Amino acid sequence: MIKVTTIPGDGIGKEVMEAGIAVLDALDLNFDFIKSEAGDGYFQENGNTIPEETLKNAKNSQATLFGAITSTPGERSPIITLRKELDAFANLRPIKSFEGINSLYNDLDFLVVRENTEGLYSQVESYGDKEETIAISERIITKKASERIARFAFDKAISDERNKVTCVHKANVLKKTDGLFKRTFYDVAKSYPKIKSEDLYIDAVAMYLIKEPRSFDIIVTTNLFGDILSDEAAGLVGGLGLAPSGNIGDNNGLFEPVHGSAPDIAGKNISNPIAMILSSAMMLDFLDENYYANQITTAVENVLKARKIATPDLGGTAKTMDLANAVIEEINKQT
Repeated sequence: MIKVTTIPGDGIGKEVMEAGIAVLDALDLNFDFIKSEAGDGYFQENGNTIPEETLKNAKNSQATLFGAITSTPGERSPIITLRKELDAFANLRPIKSFEGINSLYNDLDFLVVRENTEGLYSQVESYGDKEETIAISERIITKKASERIARFAFDKAISDERNKVTCVHKANVLKKTDGLFKRTFYDVAKSYPKIKSEDLYIDAVAMYLIKEPRSFDIIVTTNLFGDILSDEAAGLVGGLGLAPSGNIGDNNGLFEPVHGSAPDIAGKNISNPIAMILSSAMMLDFLDENYYANQITTAVENVLKARKIATPDLGGTAKTMDLANAVIEEINKQT
């Protein structure tokens, strides 16, 4: 039996988690779901954003499925804490167009690979004076982490039959940190002569994503740059409601939609569950349940293409579980 820790979190995280689990329950899987707590709601009751029991459950599971949390000012982020504790060093953000979705481009299919453990998200900050008028944040880049994420990106290119990896950086200004990241990328590239390698500045890529997004296959970059670029890229194909993600480590995977807890619509049951459902499919791929992952992906594509059932963000009036049930119906048609 495969153990999967589930963390619904706050706001619409609870709603999309319910939808995601319903879809997984429709498959012939031998999963043990271990429901765990984290987020601002848990903090308000217990004074802690993520309890040790949740971290223990995640470490003892083969994978973790995460909903969404509301940030608690001044407190540690549950998702960043989980990434660090699980050493989930690679964040994967697939950018794919879906037929039936009104988007800027209808033929995109590329992947953003983001280093997940360091950079400005290391959260090493301090004040430079007693009056707290100067704030300092350390941007930590190491050769070890840079090599690991570059190798992951090239291996992913091979496994996914992609042809090019683009290193994104700002080494002309951040000469030491991004200089190290860029040099390490090209050192790793020497071991993959059949995969084209290139590098571009972050500001140029931000423009090229709008003007020439078809030129990308796999983008590999540092933590903050990857966070920004992946959200920008999601806007090209319909928005965050369709954007899944995975955080991959050597021994565990953490999977989540990236749309946030959306407190303005929480409780109305109108949130789009597709990002969570697709994140569940990514989890199944990670767990070598490829057949069932493909079933989910095909079902989602068919539902979106038909446009018969859509939540408000997609131009419809359907409820969260209406869309999830439509996906389940499509899965049942395949069996």
